[in-house]
Amino acid sequence: MNDSFTNSMLSRRTLLRGLGVSMALPWMESLPVWGAASGAADASKPPVRLAILFAGNGFHGGEWWAREEKDGLALGRVLQPLNEFKDSTLFIRGLYNAEALKGNIHSSQTGNLLSGAPLASGGDIRSGTSVDQLLAQTIGRSTKVPSLVLGCEKSNPSVHKNYSMIYSSHISWSSPTTPTPLELYPALAFDRLFKDENHRGDQSVLDSVLEDAGDLRRKISVSDQRKFDEYLDSVRDVEQRISQAGDRGELQGWRPSVQKPDMKRPADGIPQDIAEHMRLMCDILVLAFQTDTTRVTTLKLNNDHSSLRFPNLGVDYMIHHLLSHSDTEDWLKVNRFFVEQMAYIAKRLAATQEGEGTALDHSMIMLCSSMMTGSHDASQLPVVMVGKGGGTIRGGRVLNYRDQPERQMCRLYMSMMNKMGVSVPSFGDAKQPLEELES
Repeated sequence: MNDSFTNSMLSRRTLLRGLGVSMALPWMESLPVWGAASGAADASKPPVRLAILFAGNGFHGGEWWAREEKDGLALGRVLQPLNEFKDSTLFIRGLYNAEALKGNIHSSQTGNLLSGAPLASGGDIRSGTSVDQLLAQTIGRSTKVPSLVLGCEKSNPSVHKNYSMIYSSHISWSSPTTPTPLELYPALAFDRLFKDENHRGDQSVLDSVLEDAGDLRRKISVSDQRKFDEYLDSVRDVEQRISQAGDRGELQGWRPSVQKPDMKRPADGIPQDIAEHMRLMCDILVLAFQTDTTRVTTLKLNNDHSSLRFPNLGVDYMIHHLLSHSDTEDWLKVNRFFVEQMAYIAKRLAATQEGEGTALDHSMIMLCSSMMTGSHDASQLPVVMVGKGGGTIRGGRVLNYRDQPERQMCRLYMSMMNKMGVSVPSFGDAKQPLEELES
């Protein structure tokens, strides 16, 4: 048993430990000190987290909208999965990335989405360090995993209209020449949260820490015991679903003429069921925030110029990229499916109590794309946010920058960084944050 468990005041940094496993704990009243080990000035206050979700190829032109009404925020059909969170929702119009208008379509609109940097053409690779990785290089030092970079579609290494499609496949960049490795495999993403690097294997995380968990459970309050049990159940559920998903093969998209392999599929695979794949990645993101294993995540639901198909929605006749070229009801279904992933994350975080607030209150979840619609319009970008950023963001609003001269997307990133305690004099093409988000 970890010696710190013998203290009358248990540190928030206490871990459950087993062979090759270290499992951080969710916030509990019996463990009142959030970050004592880090020496933070306000150690009992939960940290602010950032999750950036990306959907390629834009959204339905007629149904991506929100407006303020006397009864609250009204949402277009694309965004209606967020109805439960309207009071925490911020809809932002008119922001854009000037560099994205200088190249081609798709790849040069995506590779600098989170940096605002100019892109190299001719098949060369050069962008800029993205906002999530700048945060990872600063606040990421205080967590087990500096940032979690997840994806649900494989990278495309080809060249499109004189620009590398690596740009279309990555929104997170560790340096101007290095796209951050994208974790597609739920099992490996799960390992990053709970298993030590040198001891990955098939043994269950929970089985490894049962002794430690039993000792801790006897030392916490009855209400925290209930929360602790729910947390362990959620970890077990994700473990089991990953195990089952591993037998279902590879991602949706182009399909070869031979449907049945002549060998057994590996146990650790990417789910064929795209709905299950996305849901697993959402659950892993939530676990990462619940345990403070990381405070910065990106989840790329698909590539720009995506080849995903959606048989789960009855939309299996056309790939995502081609669907985006017209505003059909099937395109709307796919849009809503992506927004449902955001709503699911919000719901899980809202159900996670942290002191007088929730994990959603202490988070910023942003969904964006590199173009407004499938017609490649990047003159303004679709942006919606859910969460209160530690009490510094007032939701239920529409912010419209369409006719303003200083409408750089990077101004939003500067505001996000400020709310996470990272202040920079400039970022990308922005020199100041958005005043409406500063408090």
